[in-house]
Amino acid sequence: MKENIKKILRRKGPLAENEVKDLLRAYNIPTTKYKVVNKEGDLDKIALKFPVALKVCSSKILHKTDVGGVKLNIKDKKELKKIFKEFRKKFTKENLLVDQMEEKGVEIIIGLVQDPTFSLSIMCGIGGIYTELYQDVTFRVVPIDRYDAEQMIEEIKGKKLLEGFRNIPANKQLVIDLLMKVSKIGEELDEHIDQMDLNPVFVYEKSLCVVDAKLILK
Repeated sequence: MKENIKKILRRKGPLAENEVKDLLRAYNIPTTKYKVVNKEGDLDKIALKFPVALKVCSSKILHKTDVGGVKLNIKDKKELKKIFKEFRKKFTKENLLVDQMEEKGVEIIIGLVQDPTFSLSIMCGIGGIYTELYQDVTFRVVPIDRYDAEQMIEEIKGKKLLEGFRNIPANKQLVIDLLMKVSKIGEELDEHIDQMDLNPVFVYEKSLCVVDAKLILK
């Protein structure tokens, strides 16, 4: 295990978004391209394509949208610097994260949760802003095998979204692969993880990308 991941796992409580994405990358899980910034001069050094998002990036702020800590679809460097100044006044002591925007795909959620009865369990369902509304999710106890992952997707009411519904391309096999990788994280880091949410995950025809990620350590 990489030293930076070992260092992260010594912590307790919520992690910052960049730390969660670093951990995901260590398990070969695709995430957005990003850069953590602190001062305006940092913006001149970023090599990300526009549009980008600017987010507050802190282990103290788990729900960024609730505190006005997310600005999407920033179209150029001039607008980015303007929003950065606004965020710097609002979040004076926190890191900020410039996140390269991804084209929207089919949105799913995958996560891990410590169940009081079954211990660490893996969850999969339809993601994005409608996750809580539809509650279209399914669970298994970690670890899972490929058959379990396949059955989890079969149990989701919105599974047709991963099967070419209205000619929307989305690769169901890549979701199965992702479930297996998340299960491996849960199996190897069970003693550390209290809860993890990857939401949304954009699923495309030939790839997928974890757009936002939260992880709370025991």
